[in-house]
Amino acid sequence: MRRAIEDDPYLWLEEVSGERALAWVAERNAETADTLVADPGFAPLKERVRDVMDAADRIPYTVRRGAHLYNFWRDAEHLRGVWRRTTLEQYRKDAPEWEVLLDVDALAEAEGEKWVWDGARVRRPEHDRALVRLSRDGGDAVVVREFDLGTRRFVDDGFRVAEAKTRTGWIDGDTVFVGTDTGPGSLTDSGYPRQVRRWRRGTPVEDAELVFEAGQDDVSAWGYRDDTPGFERDFVGRALDFFRSETYLLRPDSTLVRIDVPEDAVAYAHRRHLIVTLKSDWLGQPTGSLLAFDFDAFLAGDRTPEVLFTPDERTALAGHAWTRHHLILETMRDVSTRIEVLTPAPEGGWTREPLVGVPELSAVSVVDTDPDVSDEYFLDVSGFLQPSTLHRGVIGGDTEILKQAPERFDASGLTVRQHFASSPDGTSVPYFVIGPDHAATGPGPTLLYGYGGFEVSLTPSYASVTGRAWLERGGTYVIANIRGGGEYGPDWHQAALGADRPRAFEDFAAVAGDLVTRGVTTPAMLGASGGSNGGLLMGAMLTRHPELFGAIVAQVPLLDMTRFHKLLAGASWIAEYGDPDDEADLPHLLDISPYHRLTADAAYPPVLLMTSTRDDRVHPGHARKTAARLRELGHQVLFHENTGGGHAGAGDNEQAAHNSALVHTFLRQRLAGPTAD
Repeated sequence: MRRAIEDDPYLWLEEVSGERALAWVAERNAETADTLVADPGFAPLKERVRDVMDAADRIPYTVRRGAHLYNFWRDAEHLRGVWRRTTLEQYRKDAPEWEVLLDVDALAEAEGEKWVWDGARVRRPEHDRALVRLSRDGGDAVVVREFDLGTRRFVDDGFRVAEAKTRTGWIDGDTVFVGTDTGPGSLTDSGYPRQVRRWRRGTPVEDAELVFEAGQDDVSAWGYRDDTPGFERDFVGRALDFFRSETYLLRPDSTLVRIDVPEDAVAYAHRRHLIVTLKSDWLGQPTGSLLAFDFDAFLAGDRTPEVLFTPDERTALAGHAWTRHHLILETMRDVSTRIEVLTPAPEGGWTREPLVGVPELSAVSVVDTDPDVSDEYFLDVSGFLQPSTLHRGVIGGDTEILKQAPERFDASGLTVRQHFASSPDGTSVPYFVIGPDHAATGPGPTLLYGYGGFEVSLTPSYASVTGRAWLERGGTYVIANIRGGGEYGPDWHQAALGADRPRAFEDFAAVAGDLVTRGVTTPAMLGASGGSNGGLLMGAMLTRHPELFGAIVAQVPLLDMTRFHKLLAGASWIAEYGDPDDEADLPHLLDISPYHRLTADAAYPPVLLMTSTRDDRVHPGHARKTAARLRELGHQVLFHENTGGGHAGAGDNEQAAHNSALVHTFLRQRLAGPTAD
């Protein structure tokens, strides 16, 4: 078994920047361009997609930091984007006046580097400095630079960290927590920070005080300051694997006090509370519950929880956000969102009521709150065929519509339906169908999308690009809420972990079969797409159920399940899939490894594999090697590798529009699908 793995003739394609590998990539890219970019429908489709991405009337979503609302914005004039801010008074206007803080295009030109914005940590409560994160061409590794919001310039003698998968956070005006590459032993096997240091301004980062260290085989370590006024506390911790962690209170004397919750729970302090989300049963409460404790009493040994949410077989916790006096609770019932407001009473206990003004049968998400100062909240309301509307409200007060996005595609004649497919083990799997009424039109070209991993939920949203590129051109779009995701809470995820991963594959195949049974499509007109872990899903469909599909698209995919842990961040996913170095796990990993299941005599549908040279999370070797193997075996495969873009596959709107046009041109060609404009 291991010899079959080691006898890999395409290991040379794992050399990311190897001369031979890049020459091979260039040849494949040229073949794909000849087939797809040369298609008469490609250029107009790319232009229409780019128009959506660059539209000036998009909603500029913001984050409140003190008196200002901050936004990062890309459009046709700002390919790499600008970081900017405004006031609420201005934001209410159709054309707000924005103060540009940092022009990433100008910075990239001045420094001769393809910078991609990766966010900023603004110092509180002063809101005068920021730790800006910039990625080279979209990779996960970043440089960190201190930025002065008053002068709108980088601080010459400020905090600066060279390129690495760095974590930073403010402690005070002259001190930060930092975890970065400071030499041998400072990173875990997964390539993330192993150490937490307390770094004082003006000193070398290598000399910063070490306050915490994770194990070499842990995923990462972290440290942060809870700077809530009156509740200032420092915390450090380590991720044991992707799902298990330990968190410690770091006392002023540098002693550690473990927050004694289950390793798979998510816990954090908020004012006087300790909030815990359960991923397994604990204290008599079921998996998926949300609990609250008095923080000080918990440290003293009290384990009496206040139960804020208990799941049932159809309802799961989707998220929560604090305002100054309340907790906004988001739940999902059969993948539809519900919002409640919970209020802690001074003497103990909580009250709850629905959030006023939330429309029924819509996808709703809390965009931002101001937990230190007010009960303000920003709420985004949308649907598959309903463009976003941004609401602002104050709990117990009025609500207002701040922004409303226009329709981006022609939705006339389209409907949204939710169905349930039966997986082979009897599990009922929900999925959404967005498209025409097939009872009237008959089967048509259909694109089925899935992910099924890491407790990620696929929820309703208005997809402008999919609308323009697929729906308004006659296609049907389907989202499958398969096991491995989080649509029904942790149990739904854990049902497809490790050796049980095939359940996610079976769920997806069941949805594909149900679409044919219902007359929505036929196998020849059914395409499937997914990225990253969803790319593994696509590999499974290709090698396990090729008869169900007319075409398959896998983007930044994970495909070699025997070597993933040796490539880039792969070691961090062992808890999801298993350990290829463990003889107990290797058989099932080999069984679910699409790269190793490929054969010459199978009737595979045409495949489009897409990746990025700059993807430093899922190694481009997965897609490269699989494309090479498919070619060797005589199967139809197209391959496209963007030189930049990181794990997103694109670092700007131009690249993103190009990738989208490649995907939908490929699907139209192979599925006899929607006609070109």
